[in-house]
Amino acid sequence: MSIRNPKLALYEQFAIVAKALGNPLRLELIEHLAQGSRSVEALAAKLGQPIANISQHLQALRRAGIVSAERDGKYVRYSLSDASVLSAFAAVRGIAERQLADVDRIVRDCFEARDDIQPVTRGELQALMRDGLVTLIDVRPPDEFALGHVPGAVNVPLGEVKVWSHGADPGREIVAYCRGPWCVMSFEAVAALRSLGHSARRLEDGMPEWKAAGLPVEMAA
Repeated sequence: MSIRNPKLALYEQFAIVAKALGNPLRLELIEHLAQGSRSVEALAAKLGQPIANISQHLQALRRAGIVSAERDGKYVRYSLSDASVLSAFAAVRGIAERQLADVDRIVRDCFEARDDIQPVTRGELQALMRDGLVTLIDVRPPDEFALGHVPGAVNVPLGEVKVWSHGADPGREIVAYCRGPWCVMSFEAVAALRSLGHSARRLEDGMPEWKAAGLPVEMAA
């Protein structure tokens, strides 16, 4: 088959991927699938969306090669096709954070207003954990924690943070993480812990970025 303009033909294919990413709900689906494989039904429940709507968005992502699907009994489980999806997601997020004024405003008003203390880097966290200087908590729901978490982390879902904190050592710093750098759960967990007198900080990002960096991941027993 002869292609008159192969460069344009390639760019048309690239645009299919870019178009598939151009939807906020699909980006949120990618964030959830970055935690681990999920069925349509589980994703719909997580996002509070009709199953049919989630299924349509997943099919669009699948046609673009962003997600893959595998049958598991009567369910179909979706996964990110490979690690490059997270790299693309991070690139989109980075451009928006650097170039869009509305992103800067949202970050400042909705996130930094809750926590303007410098978060813990992955490298810093590894050193602190190695020296036994911090307690690391994963504030995601238990099903996400079970799919993979930072070794040594304790699962303390956001709604349980205050009760859990009563037994925590008040002299030991606590580091919290969740789904990603702008996952509000870690911000709320840190705010709650500080209000109770604990020293607490966030990890700079979340579980997907930890995995993408090739760092060790522990599965629930």
